[in-house]
Amino acid sequence: MKRTDSQPVTFNAVPLAELAPAKINLALHVTGRRADGYHLLESLVVFAEFGDRIAVSSAARDSFLVEGRFARDVPLTNDNLVLRARDMLRAAYPAHPTSPVSIALEKNLPVASGIGGGSSDAAATLRALVRLWRIPVDVVTLARLALPLGADLPMCVAARPLVARGIGEQLEPVERLPALPIVLVNPGVPVETPSVFRALASRDNPPLAPLSDTTAVRDWLTATRNDLEPPAISIEPLVGDALAALRGAGASFVRMSGSGATCFGIFDDSATAARAAEAIAGERPRWFSTATRTLA
Repeated sequence: MKRTDSQPVTFNAVPLAELAPAKINLALHVTGRRADGYHLLESLVVFAEFGDRIAVSSAARDSFLVEGRFARDVPLTNDNLVLRARDMLRAAYPAHPTSPVSIALEKNLPVASGIGGGSSDAAATLRALVRLWRIPVDVVTLARLALPLGADLPMCVAARPLVARGIGEQLEPVERLPALPIVLVNPGVPVETPSVFRALASRDNPPLAPLSDTTAVRDWLTATRNDLEPPAISIEPLVGDALAALRGAGASFVRMSGSGATCFGIFDDSATAARAAEAIAGERPRWFSTATRTLA
């Protein structure tokens, strides 16, 4: 295993490469809690054109290389989700040839930041290894196999607009959702998910209203919530500063994603979003900020 921040892999030259897109919770309602402690959610989830990159290739022995801006924050131990995904897939198909594999991760997303970085990396690894090892498995089965790795894994395996319910394993695809120009901002502070859930004022909140007209998703969003946003701000006020920065840059809608601390702003067009991201980066050079679009 190896980590480097200076010499990135030429991912375009690797035939088996997968985007691990940022996962964005446009809306996230906490609707209850199971007896085992898992919270019940309803969330409209989309994925961005921007994210991490996974590349896999056959090798003489297993290896794991991490590069990119946030490489130093990625653990290289066997409890890393990328390596757990590799091992899980091998265990699920013991009779299928699964040769040693070199896995390279280009880490462009902040770690533990509410946009599914680790889960999306693991999901991309599964998709890439299924291709490399030629395992005959469909997306639904792959998502089911991935659930023990984490509640976000099934939606990240799908990597398309959807509504997630339950603990995240019940997925309903959303058709014809338009691509949205957005800016992602992270103020560079960790917010622990368990702490955010413990700070919730209410765990039995109203579910999402039906999204009957996807062309009016921005209007629909104004009547939704991220129930984790207020407790996250109470724990880390910089989340509120990130939301304020997005509003000040001209976003028509802002919200925190997941349990934070990454926030997003929706803009009228990609050019406006790019200027906003540049302005925020100029004012807050230590923050992570990038303009992108959601995958339609």
